[in-house]
Amino acid sequence: MTEAAAVTEAAANIGVVGLAVMGANLARNLASREGNTVAVLNRSPERTDALVAEHPEAGFVPARTFDQFAASLARPRTAIIMVQAGAATDAVIDALVEVFEPGDIIVDGGNAFFPDTIRRERAVRETGINFVGAGISGGEEGALLGPSIMPGGSDEAWTTLGPILTSIAAVADGEPCVTHIGHDGAGHFVKMVHNGIEYADMQLIAEAYDLIRRGTGKSPAEIADVFAEWNRGELESYLIEITAEVLRQMDADTGRPLVDVILDQAGAKGTGAWTVQTALSLGVPVSGIAEATFARSLSSHPEQRAAAAQLPGPDEAFAPDDEAAFIEDVRQALYASKIVAYSQGFDEIRAGAAEYDWRIDLGAVSRIWRAGCIIRAQFLGRIAEAYAEQPELPLLMSAPYFAEALSRGQAAWRRVVIAATAAGIPAPAFSSSLAYYDGLRAERLPAALIQGQRDFFGAHSYRRVDRAGTFHTLWSGDRSEVQL
Repeated sequence: MTEAAAVTEAAANIGVVGLAVMGANLARNLASREGNTVAVLNRSPERTDALVAEHPEAGFVPARTFDQFAASLARPRTAIIMVQAGAATDAVIDALVEVFEPGDIIVDGGNAFFPDTIRRERAVRETGINFVGAGISGGEEGALLGPSIMPGGSDEAWTTLGPILTSIAAVADGEPCVTHIGHDGAGHFVKMVHNGIEYADMQLIAEAYDLIRRGTGKSPAEIADVFAEWNRGELESYLIEITAEVLRQMDADTGRPLVDVILDQAGAKGTGAWTVQTALSLGVPVSGIAEATFARSLSSHPEQRAAAAQLPGPDEAFAPDDEAAFIEDVRQALYASKIVAYSQGFDEIRAGAAEYDWRIDLGAVSRIWRAGCIIRAQFLGRIAEAYAEQPELPLLMSAPYFAEALSRGQAAWRRVVIAATAAGIPAPAFSSSLAYYDGLRAERLPAALIQGQRDFFGAHSYRRVDRAGTFHTLWSGDRSEVQL
């Protein structure tokens, strides 16, 4: 019997292409669930052989070519691509289209930019093959044990794919953390915003740590205890939990806290920038996410930071009178700013759904983020409740629970921003979130002056508060007003 014939008889119900850590862990997760038989393929056969040898219990069906891979899959053939975004993804899609047939399903499980997913779905659809962009969150551990999954694609594809993804997803309160987000690029769009919120959440936590350390002089291990305590309350989340772990870690070489040895230049893979760029194009303010993204960029310019080291700052040392009260203020400011970040993220999802004609259930999105993903938190249950009570909620912050939490925490929030500013401690996510909050609350904004300026130099016109219509002032001469 030939190798190809031997593979054909296996009839796997799902395949994975790309067996780096994420792909290998996802394949292992799939294989561990009852009813799944997993075909595997990698560009370098050695990696395929190593995975099969290391995990004989998985019963993987290995393939060395795309022809063998397609032959090993039962119809409708379903394959999940776990390769680097960009050209590598396009190459694998092209190769699968060559060996798949109408009705088969290609799933991109990477962090693709959603316009690329829209383009790919449109192109693949012309062949009769289904293309699904699926956001998969949870990192290496989530891929292995149960991620939060955000698939887009057609209803037809979801019929086959839904049970498979449900079998491997994380579970929160008995519910699998997966739902059909919407058509074409909807899944990758929601995953992009998830990552943008993640940027904001991480920056806010980092600012809280920085303020406590500079303000109280506590060691990283002592601040870890603070975060561990916070994790037992309303801030309970994966990111707060791992923050305590990171702060406790000691460097084996130097004996110093690891956080003091790590270079203070934060990396980024693009999803934060995509979230901000897309929000700008949609006209949605996501200032907390934007400042978190810019903070990473600022950290990564050591030459500018060195040049700025000579610039003056406050003369007096920062020392809060009451350390315990200050730490509590920071906790409340963190929670309030977190509400803003999620509210802005859900605003962007709503705007994206309207722009691209996706029917995205915001409550369902919040529910599938309760487990498996990086931003999983107790907090998300409150968001799900808010959308269950009011599916068309125009502003998450205005839901009764969040409005009360903001009312309760705003005084502390203001004190923290004032203290940070007075001490010269950068807190861009805290301060921009508060400015956004106050901007929404304002009865009247200075945008009226901006409209006057725009009309002066560019005849852009303006509207009035006292009568309908569009107007332009003749700024030179008699400066009379004309209705357009």
